[in-house]
Amino acid sequence: MATRLAALRDSLRETGRVLREKGPGQVQFWFIALVLGTAAGLVAMVFRLAITALQSALYGTDDTLHIHTFAQTLPWYWIVLIPIAGGLVVGLLLDRFTRDARVRSVSDVIQGAALNDGRVEVKEGLVSAIASWITLSSGGSSGREGPVVHLAGVLSTWVSNRIAADGVTGRDLLGCAVAAAVSASFNAPIAGALFAMEVILRHFAVNAFAPIVIASVAGTVVSRLAFGDVTEFSLSTNTALEFYVELPAYLILGLLCGLVAVTLMRTIFWADGFGTAIQQRIRLPRALRPALAGGLLGGIACFFPHIIGVGYETTTAALTGQLLLWEAVVFAVIKTAAVAVTMAGRMGGGMFSPSLMLGALTGLAFGLIATGIFPDVSGSETVYALAGMGAVAAAVLGAPISTTLIVFELTGDWQTGLAVMVAVSMSTALASRIVQRSFFLTQLHRRNIHLAAGPQAYLLSMVRVASLTRDTTEKGPATEQACWQLIEQGIYVDGAATLASAMPVFDKGGVAFLPVVTLWSDGRPPELLGALHHLDALKAYNSALAATAAEEHR
Repeated sequence: MATRLAALRDSLRETGRVLREKGPGQVQFWFIALVLGTAAGLVAMVFRLAITALQSALYGTDDTLHIHTFAQTLPWYWIVLIPIAGGLVVGLLLDRFTRDARVRSVSDVIQGAALNDGRVEVKEGLVSAIASWITLSSGGSSGREGPVVHLAGVLSTWVSNRIAADGVTGRDLLGCAVAAAVSASFNAPIAGALFAMEVILRHFAVNAFAPIVIASVAGTVVSRLAFGDVTEFSLSTNTALEFYVELPAYLILGLLCGLVAVTLMRTIFWADGFGTAIQQRIRLPRALRPALAGGLLGGIACFFPHIIGVGYETTTAALTGQLLLWEAVVFAVIKTAAVAVTMAGRMGGGMFSPSLMLGALTGLAFGLIATGIFPDVSGSETVYALAGMGAVAAAVLGAPISTTLIVFELTGDWQTGLAVMVAVSMSTALASRIVQRSFFLTQLHRRNIHLAAGPQAYLLSMVRVASLTRDTTEKGPATEQACWQLIEQGIYVDGAATLASAMPVFDKGGVAFLPVVTLWSDGRPPELLGALHHLDALKAYNSALAATAAEEHR
């Protein structure tokens, strides 16, 4: 027995060495995807249960699915104090353990997939998950999918670092973990796999499809073992699309939902900028910003407890037609404001659940009006709520394919596919023209990270000028004297910059090389490091494009 155990130990060590040095083979990678998917599913399950446990403890009810109904019976001061206390804890955590007091979310995972070989920040990611857990449990108006997706990214990053995965393998592992986490969160295996490819990896490489599906199925199995094979929302029985003549109405609904999605996104970004300006003006410590936002949320919740948490109770009420027209409109406006306060307050959480709620309310309001004006050619207003739910969510996430499938899998209703698809297509087509394709890509754009235009735009920012710099020589055009002449004309590039900064200088100066210098902040003259040749820059850019194309089409 001792000999066999020693042989097994040696075999495992050799397997680990091969994985680190040569990367996993196809069969090994599928096995890793299965294990990683199971682990990501468990993480998503634990995160969901943790929210329920803490929310139950804070609000004093075991029925967290109907938290807003129970909150109406609580004293007003308790409703206000809970989000303030939660915001204070969140602010202290982010101030102490992150460099910018910002919660990491889906946009950071997209950035990690595109620019960091499938890796995300580990410490900041764990702190962000804790912050989002507290926020969602203490009255924050956001969703749980953002933290879960980033937690999955943290898990895949740990695995990638352990096996020294290259960029392609790291991105595929990230896709596997995200697919499993989304599938486990929403009991939606098809949509989870497509979400990982459509939103995170932003390509549909055949090579990545099999392991991502394996991981997605593993995450779903974990979820169903824990919560059962049940849909997230229960619909009324009358959800059939009665007449094809209604389809033009869904086209109009899609356009309306696109505008609603843009309004939600721009409100969040405006609120974030306004909050930053106020914070700087009154010199508010950044640790207190979430607490101030919590106070605002508590004040809103005193009158509209529907904003508390992910809002599934209100979403279900909209999907089953239990709300009046004025209620749907008012709740949509208040929810938009609450989500903006939560996000601008740097409290954390995701965007998917709020967009589902807002879409369902928008669709129901539109459906009540449409069926009231044209009762003879109209079906149920709940079909409009279902289509609106998918349309707003798809426009916010920039993911029409996976969002359409998530809506179907969340509700279990496949009969109204035409209505949902028409509304989703129109909303995403409109919203993507107004913002940078999605909420997440617009977030990155505001941080000066431009991924919406595709690899041809962001690959330049991945190549450092210093890696291509040549020494100045007495032979050839890039002599030291020629470099200094260009520096005097203001034509040079910082050695710490990327090709994204260098290429415009090449175009403007019309030169074959650029002096590469070190710029000092204390006023000293620049120090010449060497020269960057235009041909070298073009070769590096071409190689990066070729590698990206090979990954996406293999």
